[in-house]
Amino acid sequence: MSKHVVITGANRGIGLELCRHYLAAGDRVTAVVRSVSDELQSLDVTVITGIDVSIEQDVRALSAALGEQDIDILVNNAGIFHNETLQQMDFATLEQQLMVNAVAPIRVTHALQHNLAAGAKVAMITSRMGSIADNGSGAYIGYRMSKAALNAAGVSLAHELKPRGVAVALLHPGFVQTEMVNYAGDISPAEAAQRLVKRIDELTLETSGGFWHSNGDRLPW
Repeated sequence: MSKHVVITGANRGIGLELCRHYLAAGDRVTAVVRSVSDELQSLDVTVITGIDVSIEQDVRALSAALGEQDIDILVNNAGIFHNETLQQMDFATLEQQLMVNAVAPIRVTHALQHNLAAGAKVAMITSRMGSIADNGSGAYIGYRMSKAALNAAGVSLAHELKPRGVAVALLHPGFVQTEMVNYAGDISPAEAAQRLVKRIDELTLETSGGFWHSNGDRLPW
């Protein structure tokens, strides 16, 4: 049965590959972007453009554009990546990462909560860099903070949405060869998307709120 999949940050990288994967499976895809890439424009998806998920009025516009459409899978994928250290600190980028990576996925999910029917799934694309137990090197202070905050919020959402039959997954895609990391990753966006889709398919209410690597491993908090 065809599903309606809504993906933020869908104009490139993992988001674009998720669009391709779900389209190939026969699903209906809505891509949410700030601006449209040529690659996205070539796909048979519905594009809602001009949306910065960190801005309240843009998310209200997104909600209005979707109207009463049911959403079967919501993928909060949009994110940004910077590096701050104690010696080279930039509080502007630190705060920006908190807004885009942690607050924005909650803003989107809150705005679209009434579109999520029983059986729907919400995927938060997080990072193992948000794991406190896994931090063995320091640095990347804002990014780590933002993903740890997203993880904490995702668990809360899992508890709150469970009575409505909606499951939430916190998913680390892997070290992916995207523009965000200057293509320094060890797996392709297509492989990451394939793995993520599998994890979303496996998600149930019983496993809602879990933190997984896209390869299926459970990650430490």
